[in-house]
Parts: sequence; C-alpha cells; structure tokens
Amino acid sequence: MNDNSIVLPKFYSEIKSDSEKIAFSMPSDLQTGSFLRTLSATKKDGHFLELGTGTGLSLTWMSEGMSENSNLISIDNSSEYQNIAKKYFQKPNISLVCEDAEKWILNYKGKKFDLIFADAWPGKYAVLEETLQLLNPGGIYLIDDMLPQKNWPANHDKNVEKLV
Repeated sequence: MNDNSIVLPKFYSEIKSDSEKIAFSMPSDLQTGSFLRTLSATKKDGHFLELGTGTGLSLTWMSEGMSENSNLISIDNSSEYQNIAKKYFQKPNISLVCEDAEKWILNYKGKKFDLIFADAWPGKYAVLEETLQLLNPGGIYLIDDMLPQKNWPANHDKNVEKLV
C-alpha cells in the first residue's frame, strides 16, 4: 500500500462532505479504509458485518472491495448518521440497520461472518466474546480507534489498554 497514492472509493467525497455538514467527527482514516477494501476483496462472496456505520465512510471502502455475491450488514444506533449512508447505499446486498448493536449482536441468529469491522463500543468493549462467536473459522476481526484521539472520553485509554 502506498499512503501517498490512495484511490478513494465511489461516493467517499460526497459522504465526507455530507458528514462535515453535520459535524460528524468519527471517520476512520484513509489507511484503515484502504485496508478494509483489501480485506473485503480477500473474502470472495463473503458475509460482512460493520459495527458502527456512522455516515458510511468505511462502508464505501468495504463495498468497493466486495464481490458481486458478497453481502454486508452495517449497524448504527444513530439515524442521523446512518441516513447519510442510506442516500448512497441502496443495494440489495447491503443492509443498513439502525439499532443498538449490542442488542443486535445478542439476538443475531443468522450465518456467521467472514469479516467483522468493529468501529463502535459494542463488539469491542461490550459483548466482545459474543461478537467473536459470530466469526467463521478463518474470519477476520478488525477494530479501529486504538490510538489516542481528541474525542475520547476521560480514562478511555484504560478501556483500550484492556482490549489490546
């Protein structure tokens, strides 16, 4: 990967602009996005889960790496954020679910996932074991936001340390 030559996925710039209009402050960086596109491409006809849709920035990367027969479920508890993603992702193989991800994880009974991208509290700091049980053998579990950030609540570094 060349950090100086990252090609943005379709809709990324539009979603970023829409995100800035509502002061969305939790995007993944471009390197994480590029890595997500690559990981999604390694799982032909894969079944993917994103915990924390946000406005859909990471979703752009994952969807671009997906094969035609792949599918993805993306969950967020904020309809304001997820409504931006809904403007750009109206495909039958992408499901946007507006629900508390912890509740969703605990109630999910479908097939297991080939890739789980955990970019929200549930799936990382809450219901971690239950989330890991949703992975297929050989599946990939990727988490984001492990380096200190300005928007972290007080003492959040302790949560990160424990998780890592």
